[in-house]
Amino acid sequence: MQCAIVRSRIMLSRKAEPAAADDLPIAMDLLDTLHAHEATCAGMAANMIGRNKHIIAFFDERKHAQVMLNAQITRREGSYQTEEGCLSLEGVRPTTRYRRITVSWQDIELAQHTRAFSGFVAQVIQHELDHCAGIVI
Repeated sequence: MQCAIVRSRIMLSRKAEPAAADDLPIAMDLLDTLHAHEATCAGMAANMIGRNKHIIAFFDERKHAQVMLNAQITRREGSYQTEEGCLSLEGVRPTTRYRRITVSWQDIELAQHTRAFSGFVAQVIQHELDHCAGIVI
């Protein structure tokens, strides 16, 4: 089900609670909403649809939608300065990102994964994980 986009800085600045098996419907709603906004959005976090759970969804290098539950960046390499926009907020803001990151997460079957990401996909993951941490740039 496609959900409305949250624009409240208060909701967006709340730190996400860990996701569990009961939260899988939220992951599916997040995917549906990401697909509905794919022309203007590369990734989303659950708080962007009003659910305070540690779930993100994004388009990978092949433009396939991916979901991560309880993702944590375990390695960062090559910081750089950039500007980013957000579907929930107007305008762009400066931020620091890393060119290459390693992430550990659970998929929608709750299987554990670890993988390195680079380039734009790494930037998107970092942006969405900031949302989960309550960081609004």
